Amino acid sequence: MLGETFQVTADELKEIFNVRLAPYLPANLEKVEPHPSGWGNSYTFKPFTGREARPEEPERYWDDSRLAYRHVDKDAGRTESNEDEYDLREKARFFLSEVYRQARIEWRNAAHVAELKDVVKDTGDRWKAHSQAKRAVEAAFAYLRDPEAAKEWTAAISRLVDAQDAYLTAAIAFDLRAQEIAEVHDRNFHEHMLGFDEALVAAGYPEAKDWHIAPGDYYGKDYRGEYDAHTIAGQAQTLITEQDAHVAKVGRLAGAAVGH
Repeated sequence: MLGETFQVTADELKEIFNVRLAPYLPANLEKVEPHPSGWGNSYTFKPFTGREARPEEPERYWDDSRLAYRHVDKDAGRTESNEDEYDLREKARFFLSEVYRQARIEWRNAAHVAELKDVVKDTGDRWKAHSQAKRAVEAAFAYLRDPEAAKEWTAAISRLVDAQDAYLTAAIAFDLRAQEIAEVHDRNFHEHMLGFDEALVAAGYPEAKDWHIAPGDYYGKDYRGEYDAHTIAGQAQTLITEQDAHVAKVGRLAGAAVGH
């Protein structure tokens, strides 16, 4: 029985991959070579699409006499082999498991990217619309400090309200897509998963590095009817509340000054 670490000669590795495992390896495995670290092997696969079936070891590969356990030989009525042969079979089974483990990692990451391609859609356009709406609401609010605004105060406030409504609408529209993207990322969580930006770049959206996407469970309104501050809609809601409070305070102070 092999220990936690074991050595494999070059000849053994050739026999394992070229003979014993050949019928059972993933079809898109292209290369096996020693890992640069000196420990284990490095496996190169033809890229997965993520839409294939999940890679799994073939059923009952251990029935193969070149991979069989000792007890399988007994059950099959075959003559038991020597310890070196069983050690080589164990190494072969280990490498088969390792190949499929790496294949599943790459397949899962490809599936992550494929799912993102399905949900991103017009997210970029929605982000641009949100950014433009935010600049418009900031400009409308900044104008209130201009002396000219006093000559058309009601109209200026009305334009601010319109800009606020457009900003919140655009933020909510972006968040609908952002939530879908975040949920894809959450569903594809695993130890060797792609990073958020890395997955979106692989899906063909390098501009996504500028998108603000919160964790999936941050989306939607809370019991008070408010959006979480980590979301774009939450940030829009906060800015609008701050603007409204400022305008209301100005109105109160201006009214008090006139009263005196």
